[in-house]
Amino acid sequence: MSGRLLDGRAVASRLWRDLSERGAALAESTDARPRLAIIRFTEAGPPAVYASSLGRAARSVGVEPIEVLPPEGIALSDLAARIGALNRDPSISGIVVAQPVPAHLEAADVLELIDPAKDVDGATPLNAGRVTRGDRGFVPATALAVMAILRTYEIPIAGRRAVVVGRSAVVGRPVASLLLSADATVVSCHRRTRNLARETRRAEILVVAAGHPGLIRAEMVNRSAVVIDCGINTTADGIVGDVDFAAVRPVVSAITPVPGGVGPVTTMTLLEQTMQAFERLSPIGEPSLDRFRVDSATGQGR
Repeated sequence: MSGRLLDGRAVASRLWRDLSERGAALAESTDARPRLAIIRFTEAGPPAVYASSLGRAARSVGVEPIEVLPPEGIALSDLAARIGALNRDPSISGIVVAQPVPAHLEAADVLELIDPAKDVDGATPLNAGRVTRGDRGFVPATALAVMAILRTYEIPIAGRRAVVVGRSAVVGRPVASLLLSADATVVSCHRRTRNLARETRRAEILVVAAGHPGLIRAEMVNRSAVVIDCGINTTADGIVGDVDFAAVRPVVSAITPVPGGVGPVTTMTLLEQTMQAFERLSPIGEPSLDRFRVDSATGQGR
């Protein structure tokens, strides 16, 4: 029997309905609406595709996307002035950078320019530190999507052995921190981990974000494992994850597909945080509860 399919599109659809209702309620109660600044550095390629896709999703839930295209070769000082203006603009609720940034700039330097209160993709050092400490703050959207999938499908977290393969700042590290805050026993693996298969076979929850297509094979998992594949790799066969889906699904209890797993949920969690930023910055109403925050006592969403 194949493992249960953790359908990210279904989760995203559920979140979309919730966000649409909140967007409509905001439109009725105030003339203002959340606005999301999307900074991209190219007019074509993956960053442009990402910006366009995110913009469409934003409009569909009542968030106004504002695309920002700095001139080619912009100096960091000039970019700082532009992002500073967005930070000070009370009509802008969130700011996100479509990566990669140009070769003459360092991504870390660019991300540090964003006001943490508008950092709806959890990219700034301050928000990264908050996640590590288990404090409230904006979280990288992909990491938050992992937790949203586990919560939606009522996967127990507290007390379980969670293995995270990958240690990037945008997925691996924050996912490990979120799982730890949810009282999982967390093991972080990476390219220098000795005998990776030994670690992954012991996982009750296995999150893979290594950027290596087909890294996790059937002999590397156990039948009780819940597998969350965050990988997005372009190959001759199309878009595939970091897990050999066809081989692994029959030998685990549950698994996300690629595409259609974590990706669609990531977009919705970023827009969720954009609405939270608007509600925190707006003088109208109170901030909404973070429905993706995990209760440390139960391991479930509040």
